[in-house]
Amino acid sequence: MVDKILVVDDEISLQETLAYNLKKQGYDVLTTGDGNEALEMAREQKPNLIILDVMLPGIDGFEVCRILRKEMATPVLMLTARDDEIDRVVGLEVGADDYLSKPFSMRELIARVKAMLRRVRLIREEIDQQEAQDGKRKSEILDFDNLRIDMTRREILVDEKVVPFKPKEYELLTFFAQHQGQVLSREMILERVWGWDFIGDSRTVDVHVRWLREKIERDPANPRRIITVRGAGYRFEG
Repeated sequence: MVDKILVVDDEISLQETLAYNLKKQGYDVLTTGDGNEALEMAREQKPNLIILDVMLPGIDGFEVCRILRKEMATPVLMLTARDDEIDRVVGLEVGADDYLSKPFSMRELIARVKAMLRRVRLIREEIDQQEAQDGKRKSEILDFDNLRIDMTRREILVDEKVVPFKPKEYELLTFFAQHQGQVLSREMILERVWGWDFIGDSRTVDVHVRWLREKIERDPANPRRIITVRGAGYRFEG
């Protein structure tokens, strides 16, 4: 998607020059010379970056930036006609992300714009990755009433208490839970849990199922979680 930049400067010639050069770089550019109008445009258009002059008629750039920062995290590059340390400090205190004193070279402004947008993209990518990881972690917790399987921690809780499981018991129960409602043959279970090169027979599955029932079923003799499907295999009921 094309990045949208809002240019706020009451000096029309500079406003037009900025818009021209930014458009040449492929950006979608909005312009205004009024602080109040800048606030409305920022709220409605949601630009990716705002270039904001300090000296504006009516409401000045500092106040515009202060208001914007309460409402959105859009990066702000402030412009001033004075190379004054106080202005730079105030601009940063009210929430500006970068500062450029007039006169400036267009090459430097474009470089700063690109750097700011690149930084925003990197931050968003990190946030997206974190959200994806959080979503994955949530999907790795399987809840079935009084039974919880936390695949991130490799823990199984029954009635909210951690119950010790041997590695193969854990793998078997997890396999059942991930295929709840499906009839799984002993042969399929052996291949998927023990591996195709396992030396043994289907009685191995039956033994482990019995052990699982003793740990997760309220009445192992009358199981309601791991159901035997006569002549076919087993079915896990969530």
